[in-house]
Amino acid sequence: MHQVLIRPLITEKMTNLTADHGNKYGFIVNTKANKIEIKKAIEEKFDIHVVDVRTINYDGKTKTQFRKSGRFVGRTAKFKKAIITLKKGETIELFEQV
Repeated sequence: MHQVLIRPLITEKMTNLTADHGNKYGFIVNTKANKIEIKKAIEEKFDIHVVDVRTINYDGKTKTQFRKSGRFVGRTAKFKKAIITLKKGETIELFEQV
């Protein structure tokens, strides 16, 4: 079994989304996790009710570095983002401190 939740996603865009809607939060999740596993993991960890889960897969960006030995091309790691919607009136205390 793989770890589903990797870390919460705390960016300016996600903070604005939470402030506007009040019940949406973002997480970086395992790329192999599906929506059912994400929902179950969040409900167990934070003891809340998840209404909706939306996921977005991101490919790694191409990065070029120039060294003395020449040009080196590589990629950043790919990741998966999940935006969850909670039941009305519920919040995650982890995000309230931001």
